Amino acid sequence: MMISDELNNESDSRANMGLRIAVLSRGPRLYSTRRLVEEAKKRDIDVEVVDPMKFSLFVADGDINVTHKGESFTFDAIIPRIGHSITKHGVAVLRQLEQLNVWTANTGQGILQSRDKLHASQILARNRIPIPRTTYVRDILDIENAIDSVGGLPVVIKVTSGTQGQGVFLRHTLHEVKNLVQGLLMTGRPILIQEYIAESHGKDIRALVVGDKVVASMRRKARGREFRSNYHLNGTIESVDLPEDFAEVARRAARVLGLHIAGVDLLESDQGPLVLEVNSSPGLEGIEKASGVNVAGEIIDFVISEASFSEVDLDQLMRTIPGQGVLSLQIRNHPNLNKRNSSSFGTIKR
Repeated sequence: MMISDELNNESDSRANMGLRIAVLSRGPRLYSTRRLVEEAKKRDIDVEVVDPMKFSLFVADGDINVTHKGESFTFDAIIPRIGHSITKHGVAVLRQLEQLNVWTANTGQGILQSRDKLHASQILARNRIPIPRTTYVRDILDIENAIDSVGGLPVVIKVTSGTQGQGVFLRHTLHEVKNLVQGLLMTGRPILIQEYIAESHGKDIRALVVGDKVVASMRRKARGREFRSNYHLNGTIESVDLPEDFAEVARRAARVLGLHIAGVDLLESDQGPLVLEVNSSPGLEGIEKASGVNVAGEIIDFVISEASFSEVDLDQLMRTIPGQGVLSLQIRNHPNLNKRNSSSFGTIKR
């Protein structure tokens, strides 16, 4: 190691000493949680695993407060690792912390949007991000029209919430579809009927997005007759060189759903990449193993760089007397801003 590298490392260590990171997770022994803690400690970050179910939230007129196990919450940044079963409570905690200006790697709103498969599809479609054709069904009488609208049989049937391949089915005949949909609707679960992409049967690509970069990717393949390729369903994984068009779609999908950290699942269709799902709490074990990339380290470095910025009130940037001035803003790439020049946004008057 060069002397300059040692000096830079010492400088980074001193800069990180004041930052406190909480990993919001009920599973301190889970691989992803352990890796995040490990990489934070390597960077001399004060880090703890915090159980989201141990929070108490208080609100009153002009007063918002959060305690964890009866003590004040004093962390600067949050990395949410909230399980699907406690989404509602976990998001409530995040929203309260956001009100107190605690920086969160993924916001409560971003998590909610990504976990509702219908809402996520609506946002992706509106922003011209390619997805399989999808129909929302609440009535058994709508099934045949839904099948026709997505291109015919076979079709993929999904419940609107679920993870790791749960609640996802492939059906080949109208009779099979009706039986399954009727059973799901009787349980009060609205469902999606989705186009089946034959050329991508039993495989997909997971792209791990951190900030505005795809830091790692892998191809997942199902075993045997299983068509779901999830790693947790005993699927196989392998490294993949992600084409730029796939990477761009993954970045845009995470961005429009409001996620800084996301696992974007992509299908390799004859028409190009299609976004299958966007995960706001992606597992790290499979993708680190397949890609050889230190994904946990990439996440911690991103959190350090983003959470270290001090918020500046707009009044500090603008003149407080009438007149004209220039306000410099950094605007990240966003699909809604493509091909627009600054004059289309008008002027700020004060």
